[in-house]
Amino acid sequence: MSDVKEVLGNYSSDIIKSIEEDLSVITPNNLQEASIYLTKAGGKMLRPALCLITAEAVGGKKEDALKTGSAIELIHTFSLIHDDIMDDDDMRRGMPSVHKVWGEDVAILAGDTLFSKAFEIIIKSEGTSHSQNNQALATVADACVKICEGQASDMGFEDRFDVTEDEYMEMIFKKTGALIAAATKAGAIMGGASQEVIDAMYEYGRLIGLAFQIQDDYLDLASDEETLGKPIGSDIEKGKMTIIAINGLASAGDESEKLLEILKNDNNSKEDIDLAIEILTKCGAIEYARNLALDSVNQAKEVLEILPDSSSKQVLVDIADFVLERHS
Repeated sequence: MSDVKEVLGNYSSDIIKSIEEDLSVITPNNLQEASIYLTKAGGKMLRPALCLITAEAVGGKKEDALKTGSAIELIHTFSLIHDDIMDDDDMRRGMPSVHKVWGEDVAILAGDTLFSKAFEIIIKSEGTSHSQNNQALATVADACVKICEGQASDMGFEDRFDVTEDEYMEMIFKKTGALIAAATKAGAIMGGASQEVIDAMYEYGRLIGLAFQIQDDYLDLASDEETLGKPIGSDIEKGKMTIIAINGLASAGDESEKLLEILKNDNNSKEDIDLAIEILTKCGAIEYARNLALDSVNQAKEVLEILPDSSSKQVLVDIADFVLERHS
């Protein structure tokens, strides 16, 4: 099994260099600095790396997918900047959020710049055909619409405590999974794969995207504050309807009423949050989420059987496992 973090690091150096080159022409300086700020702050570079690795796994070259992968990272960064503004989050990747450094106006412009630049980069991709570039462009555009739909759904779930599991799964696919699925699909396109393989790689990305978000839900209750970088149970404190809360309300029996009371309360004590976690543990909701993520990862690895054996295919298998092994 490969060291996924090391592998992602190997791909990220090329991706960061490509992004810096493409953003170096932006003026004025404050807009350029705000636009590239989160790229320099670090990050797993999971999505763009998946694009390059998938291109190799289907028999293509990573160089042919480099610009598309970079564009996908720009889209991801754009969404983070705008999310932080909407949620009024002060920190991102251990640093002050873009809007806290440059103000909301410049932050919005930086996000818009990254969004626009991403499409320009794909259109100008070299080494691939116009047909491939157009397919990749359509794939990324579709993901952008889904991200916005997912964000709108997530906002619509606030103060709603009757969210169903199906509604939640659709929301997290759009908000989190769609761009990961776009990355693996676009990588297959740029790698010259058949339509059958392209479709399979989209499904692989969709499944690990779902697992990624469900694992986040799980870690919020099953990790520790030092590892997670934020207080345990913050989702409960905010009254968020995660997959764990949804399942808990449906399966906690007589204690579901107390759980709902805690979720609705805007001023919970640590004891209240600890009680909610105890209820969710006893009724099996936390374990349910973990098993759901595991099932998605196992399905994703089964999808990869369509690919010939290679070191790149093995990395995709390892990345699927990594989604569940990460602790933050």
